[in-house]
Amino acid sequence: MRAGDLLRKLDQRLLPRLAATVTRLGHGPSRTPLLGWVAMLSCTTVLATAVLATGGPPVPDRTVGEVTRVGVVEGDSIPRYEATAAADLAALAGSLGDGTYALVSLTEYLTPARLAAVVGDVGVAVVFGRVPLPERQTEIVRIPTQRVPEDVTAGMIKLAERKEREAADYRARATALGGGGPEERELRGLYLSGAQVAAAEAAAFRAECACLYALVVRAEPAKLRGVAARSGVRVVDPAPEVRRLERTVFTPPLPEQRDVVRPPVDRTATPEPTASATVSATASATTAATEGPPAPEPTVADRSLTPPEVTDPSPSPSPSPPAPAPSASTWTPSTSADTDDEDDPESAP
Repeated sequence: MRAGDLLRKLDQRLLPRLAATVTRLGHGPSRTPLLGWVAMLSCTTVLATAVLATGGPPVPDRTVGEVTRVGVVEGDSIPRYEATAAADLAALAGSLGDGTYALVSLTEYLTPARLAAVVGDVGVAVVFGRVPLPERQTEIVRIPTQRVPEDVTAGMIKLAERKEREAADYRARATALGGGGPEERELRGLYLSGAQVAAAEAAAFRAECACLYALVVRAEPAKLRGVAARSGVRVVDPAPEVRRLERTVFTPPLPEQRDVVRPPVDRTATPEPTASATVSATASATTAATEGPPAPEPTVADRSLTPPEVTDPSPSPSPSPPAPAPSASTWTPSTSADTDDEDDPESAP
């Protein structure tokens, strides 16, 4: 019997008798102390009944604030990670009830159709993807999945729609940016570069690109070992410590990462020439004409990117706010944003 029904029956049976008793005692000489005892006894009875009906006080969630991390971080040795994960999988107990979660990393980027052949009969929870544009940093995406390839394809369509909105927003910001100074020109170039990347990502996702490189599965240890032996599987990292996916950060290595986890090369498009650059070029030409060819300048190294703090966003159906200017300092090797979360995209490692 539910607590509400039990309390309702208690009210129907006890309240009329309690009211009659209180009325009778209210006319006696010792009504003040006796009424207080009666009221206290009634409240105690009601509270005790509610606690017994609901099975006791609510148990607090002991996992609040805890985040489990599975995978690699910047600077980790990839061969060492693969060896450790393989040893953990081999030592995994033979029976774990309904199985355990595991992070499966692939040797190459796959299409949804090819991923289905790798998955087989193993239950899938999440698929990770990224559009591998040459020498460009792109966003890592996390697609909640139960059916492969149907759910993955549907997630890609949502991603393509979001990327098209991002590209349009970047182009609008570049058009609306006033002024012709060096800062405005540089910012306009960054906006246009961001629009170019977002448009390329949108086109790739709509075409069901070979963009998928990792997935989270749940299965018995024996079945996980079978997955590790399949063609195209790089490593299976078991995670029996994972209890809740929404409080777990998975950071699988990218297929192109072979020795050490490091940010990918990100060569942004060359922004519009600034006035200072034009003056410098003119001065260099004059110097070359009068003093001969200048000494070669040192090569500028690729910009390194630092990882931001990992957050735990909740999916939101609302459209994303206007995108900020593209920045080369947004790299993180992980993602916790789902395909329908447009407020907190995460970048590629």
